[in-house]
Amino acid sequence: MPDVLFPLSILCLVILLMILILRRWRQPYLVAYILAGLMLGPEVTGVFKEPAAIESLGQIGVLLLMFFLGIEIEIPDNRSLLTQPLIAQLIKTALSVAVALLAGYCLHWDIGNSFLLTVLLLFNSTAVVTDMLRRNGELHTAMGMIVLNMLLLQDVLAGPVFAVMQVTAGHVIPGMRLIFSLGCCGLLFLLLRAIRNRNLFQWQAIKGLEEDHDLQVFLGAFICLGFALLASGTGLPASLGSFGAGLYLGRTRGFHWLGNTLRPFQVFFVALFFVSIGLQLDPGYISSHWSTVLALTFGVLLINSLLSAFVFTLMGYAWLPALHTGALLSQTGEFGLIACSIAFETGIVSSGFYKTCVAVTGLALLLSTGWVTILRRLIYNGDNFKKTKCKT
Repeated sequence: MPDVLFPLSILCLVILLMILILRRWRQPYLVAYILAGLMLGPEVTGVFKEPAAIESLGQIGVLLLMFFLGIEIEIPDNRSLLTQPLIAQLIKTALSVAVALLAGYCLHWDIGNSFLLTVLLLFNSTAVVTDMLRRNGELHTAMGMIVLNMLLLQDVLAGPVFAVMQVTAGHVIPGMRLIFSLGCCGLLFLLLRAIRNRNLFQWQAIKGLEEDHDLQVFLGAFICLGFALLASGTGLPASLGSFGAGLYLGRTRGFHWLGNTLRPFQVFFVALFFVSIGLQLDPGYISSHWSTVLALTFGVLLINSLLSAFVFTLMGYAWLPALHTGALLSQTGEFGLIACSIAFETGIVSSGFYKTCVAVTGLALLLSTGWVTILRRLIYNGDNFKKTKCKT
């Protein structure tokens, strides 16, 4: 027990101290989680000598993260509200592919490296962006709704992207598995359509479900993990399945109590996921390849910011609000980290490029919050910012 309790106690203490500091600067707590993982990892203090164990818990954190995002995210019931996010995401996807191919051509990369860079530019962190929108009071603004729906479309897009990664690796996908994978994507699309049309099937098979809290917890957990297992078995990310489970349960009357009950577990496991990112960072590799890592990190932040800002200006928004929104979408997200692992395990990229991309993902998550804060203060001030939000 001391071998387990000591590192966990140190982890909680370090996170607590960092949170107290970050509260003064109004920064997201994920910064504390990543820095704690980096400080306590095997390459620094060695408090955690085997990060693989906590990485497994981190994967559960991703499932719960996507599950709760599915519960909380707002699905517009008006088709016109989906038009702008769809157009914006399609344009951003096309620009990301073009920029990644251009970078690969200039740097003489193979197609695997360019493809992974495309994924890093394509996916943003739903958890980070949602948290920053909520902290800044922008969650329900016109711009905030477009950003949230863009993130939703990115989550749906994860399935085809990971299927393409398997094809890129030269893996032959069995016909039935491909059919089931497409079927899961189709079910997710039908679920989103049913939610939008407000004709979602309500769970009525078990009487008294809404009053039986124990039954809600274990039935909800079974549906969440079952959906994740189903998605994983068809070659899709398991987190995409838990996201679909959250979409359904969050809009089912019998499970209204469930969300608030599991929230402490969500906080804990999501924290472990971001801690696992810090544990995967290799300070020695970063210091020996600092120029490449920093160049790619700032390149991802800058390119993502400018691409997103350009997309919003094409949609008719003023340049300053568009630039601020671009900064919100500057980092790479949870699916980007999963893509790095899959690309390395399937042989799409080398070990060195994998370590570089993991470092870029972690540093981009760390620096994006400060980038948004600095840019927001430079662009806006009090009344001017409120007026701009009202106009958008």
